Amino acid sequence: MRFAVLGVQIDAVTLVEAVRIAEGFIAAGGPHLVATANAEMVMAAGQDAALKSVLDGADLVVPDGAGVVWAARHLGHHVPERVAGFDLTQALLARAAETGWRVYFFGAAPGIAARASEAAAARWPGLTVAGVRHGYFIPAEAAAIVDAIKASRPDILLAALGVPKQEKWLAAHAAELAVPLAMGVGGTFDVMAGVAGRAPLWMQRAGLEWLYRLSREPRRIGRMMALPRFVLKVLAAKKH
Repeated sequence: MRFAVLGVQIDAVTLVEAVRIAEGFIAAGGPHLVATANAEMVMAAGQDAALKSVLDGADLVVPDGAGVVWAARHLGHHVPERVAGFDLTQALLARAAETGWRVYFFGAAPGIAARASEAAAARWPGLTVAGVRHGYFIPAEAAAIVDAIKASRPDILLAALGVPKQEKWLAAHAAELAVPLAMGVGGTFDVMAGVAGRAPLWMQRAGLEWLYRLSREPRRIGRMMALPRFVLKVLAAKKH
């Protein structure tokens, strides 16, 4: 069941349901795009028609972010839980180790994707890493990157290029790649590689991950200003 938050369609799923849907995508063959929508992405889509189009066409958009869950419930929609992109990534990796799915790690700074893949392989013995490639490239290299990913035959492509670049890149190359499940994962590799931390569990449950990130990276203040604007827009939407 889908619901709309400020015009962005999001699926009301649990983490378990999201993994089950992902299994269906892989069984069916490619391509399928999964997006993880938080308040920042929803606000960006309101100003970026190309991003909005990508989200409209995504096969699964999970409610990533306490703000999105709050907004949905405030607008009268039933949303069972938040499905964080980091948690979904870990669940998919665990399942991949069990099923033999091949996973490609693409993105982040040089060396980070490799460290993230090594951490994943250590945590889940049996995980098949189809390939690794950092996210620093120029447009002229895109074709070679696509060819390398295709040649590795991944079942899952995790792209850590940042929002909205990762979503747009995956959508633009979806037909060529034909990967059964492609998902933008933002800063997930940084956390997996140990170069960035995640908020304590109590802050996650209280919907305060944004505050933790801001305390660790004060330069994010400009991006964080999207949050109060998001709240105001949702409150205004409720009135109408």
